[in-house]
Amino acid sequence: MKDWKACERKVAALLGGRRIPVSGRGRGDNPDIHHELFSIEVKSRKTIPAWLEDAMRQAEASVKDGRLPVVVLHQDWAPYAESLVVLRLDDFAGYLKGES
Repeated sequence: MKDWKACERKVAALLGGRRIPVSGRGRGDNPDIHHELFSIEVKSRKTIPAWLEDAMRQAEASVKDGRLPVVVLHQDWAPYAESLVVLRLDDFAGYLKGES
């Protein structure tokens, strides 16, 4: 099995969804994972940029009262509404299960 397929299956299991096989979707027609609340696209890479990991560690270091650490990625001159939100999958899955 390809690593990306295993990654999609693992993410689907953690978030309570199910992987949609590539044969069942066209590019952009369906998400990687079927979920009742989210349209989930999974990307797996050998490495995550160090600056992004550093930003997440900074957010985690400042957590108080069990809050969820989040990183917002904003591109200069882009509308703020188009910024991206990044958080750890384990934190997100726990939040969905009401553990946070």
